[in-house]
Amino acid sequence: MHLTSAKSWLRLLGAALIAGGLAAAGAAGAQSYPARPIRMVIPFSAGGATDVPGRIIAQKLSGALGQQVIIDNRPGAGGTIGSQIVARAQPDGYTMLLTGTAFALAPTIYRGKLPFNAVRDFAPVAQVALTANALVVHPSLPPRSVKQLIALAQSQPGRIDYASSGTGGAQHLMAVLFLSTARVNMNHVAYKGSGPATADLLGGHVKVGFPGVAIAIPHARAGRLVALGVTTAKRTPQLPDVPTIAEAGVPGYEAAVWYGVLLPAGTPKPVIERLHGELVKLLALPDARDGIVAAGYDIVTSRPEAFAAFLKADIAKWGRVIKDARIQPE
Repeated sequence: MHLTSAKSWLRLLGAALIAGGLAAAGAAGAQSYPARPIRMVIPFSAGGATDVPGRIIAQKLSGALGQQVIIDNRPGAGGTIGSQIVARAQPDGYTMLLTGTAFALAPTIYRGKLPFNAVRDFAPVAQVALTANALVVHPSLPPRSVKQLIALAQSQPGRIDYASSGTGGAQHLMAVLFLSTARVNMNHVAYKGSGPATADLLGGHVKVGFPGVAIAIPHARAGRLVALGVTTAKRTPQLPDVPTIAEAGVPGYEAAVWYGVLLPAGTPKPVIERLHGELVKLLALPDARDGIVAAGYDIVTSRPEAFAAFLKADIAKWGRVIKDARIQPE
């Protein structure tokens, strides 16, 4: 054997041994995982919509793993502050992110300013839940169907106000997608949160809104608001008599608020699989499932690779909506 060939062979052998050692170390670490408490970063305020599935998951996951899962609310900048914390954390499975649709909006809303890459810097574990928003009107507005609302908006372009929880948020973008798909124009009134938006909607100061179904349900049942349609592809069990917006007159319309768990990129695959498996099992528990569904959410337990593909598609979908509407962050 020539000397150069021998050296090349030794280099390849050394690389293989190192790779094998790293793989073995990763597998051994995964077998003992978790050995200490786990931090679940929720990039939104305590008591918000993400906390509903978050607290149920944290409680059940703590019992299943034998280690406490501690919720750490880190709100700010549309969820990007908390997401950045996880992106920069050690990829060892001890820092996870429970986030939602805002994660898919951030790459376009904060284009050029985002301190992480939403695709490359994270390892998706599972989508865990999704929920619809509802297209609602104040009772003083005559329409009692989506088609009637579209007809009224066409006769009064730009004169009907609609509320959202803030520029660039899910409510705003669902409304923008509706207006563009239905080819109508309404006037956007942005509020600082869903609370003030709902209050003015109930007071009749604005006539149209896209609140989450959990917010819309009690007001629709009490007659304080009229639900014309839900944003998802299927009707929601919480409002079974309310059609989807697509079936009510806007074919192709579909939008949902989703929630999912991600880890830092580079997390060992056995750790990802362990967490995914535990999430699937806990979300099948009757009390966990009932608690999440009662709050207006549907359970979803996608595989890591399916969640990764969904994320890319959702980022692209909302990116087009944001760019076409020329939406800028407040």
